Amino acid sequence: MKKIRIGIIGAGRIGKIHTDNLMRLPQAEIVAVSDLFAGPELEAWAQERGIAIVTKNSNEILANPNIDAIFICSSTDTHVPLIKQAAQAGKHIFCEKPVSMEIKQTEDALEAVRQAGVKLQVGFNRRFDHNFKRVREHVQGGTIGEPHIIKITSRDPNPPHPDYIKVSGGIFMDMMIHDFDMARFLSGSEVEEVHAMGNVLINPVFAEHGDLDTAIVTLRFKNGALGVIDNSRQAVYGYDQRVEVFGSKGSAAANNDHPNTAEVSTSEGIVRDKPLHFFLERYNEAYIEETQIFIDCLLNDKPLPVDGNDALQAERIALAAKLSISLSRPVAISDIAELSKQLSKSV
Repeated sequence: MKKIRIGIIGAGRIGKIHTDNLMRLPQAEIVAVSDLFAGPELEAWAQERGIAIVTKNSNEILANPNIDAIFICSSTDTHVPLIKQAAQAGKHIFCEKPVSMEIKQTEDALEAVRQAGVKLQVGFNRRFDHNFKRVREHVQGGTIGEPHIIKITSRDPNPPHPDYIKVSGGIFMDMMIHDFDMARFLSGSEVEEVHAMGNVLINPVFAEHGDLDTAIVTLRFKNGALGVIDNSRQAVYGYDQRVEVFGSKGSAAANNDHPNTAEVSTSEGIVRDKPLHFFLERYNEAYIEETQIFIDCLLNDKPLPVDGNDALQAERIALAAKLSISLSRPVAISDIAELSKQLSKSV
C-alpha cells in the first residue's frame, strides 16, 4: 500500500491532535516531529507512537527526502516562511489557520505554492463538521431555493489566556475567521462588503491589547444574500455553534451538539445537558475527516476541499472587519488595500 510520509512541525495541542488522527490512517506514516521546545517529554510521547525522529530544528524535517508532506502546526508567525520552504522542497502542505496576519504575506506564500506545484490545505475544520456539511448540501441541492440570509453564531465557553490574547491577531483574525470561511462555504458566494461592530463586555484585558471580546459582523454577498455573524469570548452555558441559511423556498439550520439527546421534564421545567464543552469535543470528527481527505487528495491527486485561496478570502474579510471597526462604517472588500494604506499613513 502506498503511503504518504509526513513531518509534523509544531507539537503543541493541535499538532498532537493531528498526529493522533493521522495515525488512524493506514495510508499515512509519521516520520518526524519538530518543536522548538522538544525535550524528554516530547521524545517519550513520540516513542509511544513509534515516531523515530524528534528534533527542535524544523529544517531537518523540510530537508528530509523521505517526507512527502508537512503539517504546519506552529505559531502563526512561522506559517509563511515554513510554507515557502516546504514548497521549495517539493512537499505538500497542511497548514493551520490563518496562513498569516498580513494579506501580502499570504499572497506570497500562495505564489510559492503555485510555482512549486504542490498542494496546500488550510485547517478550516468546520467545513468537515457533519451538521454544517448537511446544511451546505441542502443549499447546493436547491432544497431551500436561493439563499437570502446566512446566520452564524459562534461563542466560546471561556476567554483565552491573556498571554494568548496579545498575540492572537484579534477576534476577527483568530476567532471569527472560521465563521468568515463558513459564510462563504454555506452561501456559495464571495463577500462584497463587511460592516463590523464590537465591544469589550467580558474582560478589560481585551481592551488593553486593542482587541474585542464581543462582536457582530454583517456581510453582503455577491449573489445578493446577506449574512450576520455574532461572536462572544464567553458563553456561560458552553460552546455555542449554530448556523442557519434562509432561502426563497425554506431554511436549513444546524443547532448545537450535546453529549446526549435526553431531556428531563418535570413540574419545575425541562432540562437537558449543556452543549459539548469546547472545540476539541465539538469538532473531534471534523478534525479526523479533514486529515483523511487531505491524505486521499495527495494519494489520488484530487483537488483539495479547502485551499490557500479559501484562507486568503477569509483573511480579506477579517481585515475588512478590522477596518470597519476603525472607520465605524461598512468596508468593501475591493477597498481594503487602499484603506489599509491610508490608515497606516495616518498613524
